[in-house]
Amino acid sequence: MATPFGHTADGFETQFGTNHLGHFVLVNRIASLIRTGGRLINVSSAGHRYSNVDLEDPNFERTPYEPFVAYGRSKTANILFAIAFDKRHRGRGVRAAAVHPGVIRTELIRHLSPSWLHARMDQINQQLQEAGKPPLQEKSIPQGAATSVWAGVVAPATEVGGRYCENCHVAEIVPEDVPASAMTEGVRAYAVDVKDAEALWKKSEEMVGESF
Repeated sequence: MATPFGHTADGFETQFGTNHLGHFVLVNRIASLIRTGGRLINVSSAGHRYSNVDLEDPNFERTPYEPFVAYGRSKTANILFAIAFDKRHRGRGVRAAAVHPGVIRTELIRHLSPSWLHARMDQINQQLQEAGKPPLQEKSIPQGAATSVWAGVVAPATEVGGRYCENCHVAEIVPEDVPASAMTEGVRAYAVDVKDAEALWKKSEEMVGESF
């Protein structure tokens, strides 16, 4: 999350390559091993609200690099991948969903300074207060795993298939005028767009040199 600019061993921008393309290849190579009734759960993030995918410049070759924009692109890709995978496999009883686990203090934040994190939490809580909502609560690791477990084995497959989930329920689309930094519930419309999901699938195949 929010890494310095860099590239994977295959030459992809670090966050897009690590968070999306690696999973795209692995999952598709083993997809035939998923039994009927199985599910794919992609761990995305509320951070998808920072940016839609940019299929014209996925490696920031022409776009100024911003760590959270790159993170947002990769997390949006996680959702779109789940939607496209679900479309391809639901006919054989395999479904896919994406989830936001919540704000959890893990080593994911190792590239962020304590002072930045403190200022960011203050900003988020001020926005929540102005919206009449309680302060942001960090989750424990078990609490953070809950939505993945719920989407993977508890919720009806027809309820979560091809959807984005958070706090153990399917998220609703959040209006574009709600700032990404507010960290309220919801998913951006672009992250669940079926046409964008298909375009990302095609671009991902092109980038990795494999067709699935």
